[in-house]
Amino acid sequence: MKAYLLDPAVAEYVAAHTTPPDPLLDELARETAAATGDSATMQISPDQGRFLTMITQLISPSVAVEVGTFTGYSSLCIARGLSGGRLHCFDVSEEWTSIARRYWREAGVADRVTLTLGPAMDTLAAFDQRIDLAFLDADKGNYPGYYELLMERLRPGGLLVADNTLRRGFVADPAHEETTTVEIRQFNDLVIEDPRVTVLLLPVADGMTMIRKN
Repeated sequence: MKAYLLDPAVAEYVAAHTTPPDPLLDELARETAAATGDSATMQISPDQGRFLTMITQLISPSVAVEVGTFTGYSSLCIARGLSGGRLHCFDVSEEWTSIARRYWREAGVADRVTLTLGPAMDTLAAFDQRIDLAFLDADKGNYPGYYELLMERLRPGGLLVADNTLRRGFVADPAHEETTTVEIRQFNDLVIEDPRVTVLLLPVADGMTMIRKN
């Protein structure tokens, strides 16, 4: 559990009172850790997965989009929440998404997912469908570009969820000038100043921002 911002005892309590992941998600998390090493930190946490499934169930999107699929934990959680809609995933890695595709098949949701490989700034620009729900968890330097491409396609009332928006709390420290922290801080400022949206930044895991298009 990525409880960077919580007291350990509180984090343990939260985990104990959140519906846990099933064995398939646990297996995916273990395989990701074994296959990707330090990069496994890019995978969302179980509570985030539960959050994404519930949000998807509540919105019932016809078109959902994920930018940054990695090994598939978040996409699997979104796909499981769909009720007739489709998830479009955008990523650059054939290697990591090959794991995702296998788990989509094992979970019985592969028929709900379309994967497009290539730089998302290009592939998203070619995407011509109206989006109901989007999840953004990709390279942070391109967040502003991805955000604009998603906003152009997001329907009024649609929801965009952006991950890692607290950067372990470093965004609140002006003295912390590591590149990714600065990029996230700039993205957060961009979003809160956008008159097209209503914003709620949740202190879940590494920070998840809910962005509703007005």
